[in-house]
Amino acid sequence: MRIIGIDPGIAIVGFGVVDKQGSQLRPVQYGSIQTEAGLPVPLRLKQIFEAMQSLLETYRPDEMAVEKLFFNKNVTTAFTVGQARGVILLAAELAGVPVYEYTPMQVKQAVTGYGGAEKKQIQEMTRLLLRLKETPKPDDVADALGIAITHAQFRAFISISEGAQT
Repeated sequence: MRIIGIDPGIAIVGFGVVDKQGSQLRPVQYGSIQTEAGLPVPLRLKQIFEAMQSLLETYRPDEMAVEKLFFNKNVTTAFTVGQARGVILLAAELAGVPVYEYTPMQVKQAVTGYGGAEKKQIQEMTRLLLRLKETPKPDDVADALGIAITHAQFRAFISISEGAQT
């Protein structure tokens, strides 16, 4: 199974593509989509959307895992991140890729085993779990890989619940 993890943002969208075979995870590709501050928001959203379409076409993931938007004290930031999430979800829908969403606490729990883990702990565990030589930069990229790992961990439970519904 191929999973693409996404850490949404307006300036930087982190992405991480991993293959899951049994209990093994293998990184396929990871990086970021970056938009220039000062550009009109609609243009930045278009750039994110087109880059996501390209990623989905190139790597053909079976599923997408996206970080859920959590309440942000900066309302303007929350709105623009929400807009970026919207075009990311639209790209997945148009590509026929099912989307699963995870809270930051779920990512911490899945990657480190502790829901109160610090950002550096999550990044280090992500590096170790994927056997990477160094932690991917910027942080959004490591976060996206952590989100993909989270989905891989939860996938067994999702399969069981989907089987129970049929």
